[in-house]
This record gives sequence, C-alpha cells and structure tokens, in this order.
Amino acid sequence: MEYKNIKKAKFLERKNRFIGEIEIEGKIELCHIKNTGRCKELLLENVTVFVEEVKNGKRKTKYSLISVLKDNLHINIDSQIPNYVVIEAIENDKIKEIQDISFLKKEVFYKNSRFDIYFEKNNGGKGFIEIKGVTLEENGVVKFPDAPSKRAIKHINELILSKKEGFETYIIFVIQMESCLYFTPNKATDLEFYNTLKNAYKEGLCILAYNCFVEKNKIFIKNNVPIKF
Repeated sequence: MEYKNIKKAKFLERKNRFIGEIEIEGKIELCHIKNTGRCKELLLENVTVFVEEVKNGKRKTKYSLISVLKDNLHINIDSQIPNYVVIEAIENDKIKEIQDISFLKKEVFYKNSRFDIYFEKNNGGKGFIEIKGVTLEENGVVKFPDAPSKRAIKHINELILSKKEGFETYIIFVIQMESCLYFTPNKATDLEFYNTLKNAYKEGLCILAYNCFVEKNKIFIKNNVPIKF
C-alpha cells in the first residue's frame, strides 16, 4: 500500500480525538488524526510526523496524519490501513496461514458483529478474519489495546461462536512498524481483553501477528511475529 503527496511535519498538539495541530512548511495547520486510540507515547510535542496532503475542498483539514517517527522507527498510525494491507497480503500469498482463497468480502455481518473479512476457499471452507492494528511499542514489545476495548472483546467472543458453527476463524494483529521482538495482549490496560484472547486461543482460533515494512509513504505486511501471553 502506497500513499500519495506525503510531507514531513512537526506535531504540536492533539486538539481532540480527530484533530491535531502541526507545523508544516513554516505554517501552523490542523490535520486529521486517523486513529482514535490514545497514542500518548507517539503524539508528543515536536515529534516528527508524516502527513498526506488531501486535495478535497469539502474537508475541514488539508492534511491527514499517517505516521510518526519514534527513535528512528517509522510507526504507521492510520487505523484504516491494516485491513488494506491484509487483503493485499492474502491476494499475494504473503500470509502463509491463509492460502487457497477463492473469494474475499470486506465488512460482513455475523450475529451482532461486523467482521473485517469473510472468505471462501477453493476446498469449500468458509471463515472470518478480524484485524486489529497495533501501534503501541515498549522496549521492542508490541501490545494491543492501548485503551480498554469492549468492541474488540465482543468481536472475539463472536468469532468463538462462529468457530463452533463450523467457520474457520482468524484474528490478525497488524503491527504497524517493522522492528519488534514479540506481540502480547495488553494485560495491564485491559485484563478482560487479555483473558478473552487467551480463551479464544484455547478454543482453537488462529491468532496471528505480523509486522510491516513501513516508510513515510508505504506500508506492507512483512513477517510473522511471535505471540506471548
């Protein structure tokens, strides 16, 4: 996945969940933050960021914040991008655990949840994939979530139900950076999520974590990353 019209800027302040203030080309501008998570360890005053200039007269902001430079590590914080990079990776056979796909459909409802991907295989198998973007990194360890997430817990529980009904089920944690040691559910931040994911593993759900190659203007799936509970 590649972005267009990427520019370097300095982050100044987060005004609210969706709007940040940046300094770019000698001017103070507002930008759209494409991530409603806390991102407190990333969106620091004067940190280097990369924004996409969007030429759309209907928008209130001229720029969208795409990535942050943390100690020379590019971290993509676009919460919309993980789904795209997973689909791109599946279509190019980059995820070895998910192969032989004949049909993909985005955002499909099942019971009370909307899963990110529904798929069918050439052998007749059918299933769901739920995707979670990961931007929180501490000393090489990447974690999810960075804030309590009832929605994520609901998705996992309904994936367990779909597994019992015969569907293949996957949870993919897309680590929106390259350098990391391993992934772990964030027990300290959301104990219920931690226990729910651990139960899903015991129930036979396939839980995967993949890091990404990230530059200021591109991101794509790279390697499988170890998961530790």
